[in-house]
Amino acid sequence: MISDFRFWHFFPRQGQLIHNIQHTEMRNVNKRIACIIAIGLLVFALSEIWGMNTESLTPLLAAGMWDAYTLARWTSLAGTLLWAGFYLAFHLYGAAFLFSKILRMPWRPAIIMQTYVTALLVIEKGLIFLLFALTGFTMSVSIFSFGPIASTFLDNDFLIYFFNQLTLFTSLVIAIQYRFIRSFTKINPKLVLFGLIMLHIIAALIVASFSLIPVDDMLSGFMEGGNPFE
Repeated sequence: MISDFRFWHFFPRQGQLIHNIQHTEMRNVNKRIACIIAIGLLVFALSEIWGMNTESLTPLLAAGMWDAYTLARWTSLAGTLLWAGFYLAFHLYGAAFLFSKILRMPWRPAIIMQTYVTALLVIEKGLIFLLFALTGFTMSVSIFSFGPIASTFLDNDFLIYFFNQLTLFTSLVIAIQYRFIRSFTKINPKLVLFGLIMLHIIAALIVASFSLIPVDDMLSGFMEGGNPFE
């Protein structure tokens, strides 16, 4: 049997989707993946064009260095799109590959699972951009995370960035991955849940470590002709 992969139809009907994957051949999967990648790139691009997290380039504009500022913004946009492509590809194909190899999960369920995971991450970033655009200001932490709460009583940037990675959408991602992995592997469900929680905690620790790297300051220093590593 053949069934269509209707993304939004199956979003709240994960049980029906899993049943269809197990007993039918899903069509239009690649088409839905292409749409998610396109929307994800658009969200990243709009955030960059609007000026999110590019405040370190403002001194170039204030100093009247129009050419340097324009080049810096275009460079920043190109870097953002490259990062967005890597980010989306990793969460879609990289994570699906790891789940299929490490957990012996069939490829098709793994890639469909990560399609929903990536969509949730894109939705989160889209909502953050929309709220920041409407209010006219940005924050270094997500309003959907524990970051704002952590920043009220913690002075450690690493811990704040760590809690910033633990969001409402993280719990939804874990729920989707847990249901798919439990359905397509023979691993103990309790072990699956524990492993997923630990995986996301470790990922949050890694991302928090990279968040401390002053990329914008390095880029600004490079555009001004100085040493970006000083």
